[in-house]
Amino acid sequence: MPRIRITAATLSFIAETHPEAPATVAAFLQLLPYQQKLIHVKWSGEGVWVPLGDFQLGVGFENHTRHPSAGDLLFYPGGHSETEIILAYGGCSFASKMGPLAGNHFLTIVEGREQLKELGRKVLWEGAQDVRFELE
Repeated sequence: MPRIRITAATLSFIAETHPEAPATVAAFLQLLPYQQKLIHVKWSGEGVWVPLGDFQLGVGFENHTRHPSAGDLLFYPGGHSETEIILAYGGCSFASKMGPLAGNHFLTIVEGREQLKELGRKVLWEGAQDVRFELE
C-alpha cells in the first residue's frame, strides 16, 4: 500500500491509500508529485479543500461518502459542483451550495493526525496554504 507524504503549510503528514478506491488511487498516483493550494471549506464544517475547477481525473464514484472522519481525504470527481479534494480536520459533512456531496475516500492520514486542528486553524485564519503530495 503506497504511503503519501503531505506537506501543508509548515506541517507534515503521512497518508495511506484506501484499498476500496483503486481507480482513484491509481489516477492520483500518476499526478505525483502534486502541488496546489489549500483553502478552508465554506459549506462542509471542519475541512480544507483543493478546488480543481473543471479538472478531470478520469474516475467515477467509488468508496464515496458524505461524512469523512478527521484525517480522511476525499476526491470529488465533479458533477453538481466543481472537482475537488477535501481533507477533514474535524467534524465534516461534505456539501456545496448545491447541497450534499459525496467524494471518494482515497487517502487516510496515519501519521501527524495530532496536527490536523492546527492545519485547519492556520488555513482558516491565515488564508490559503501550499500543499504538496508526494510518495514517501
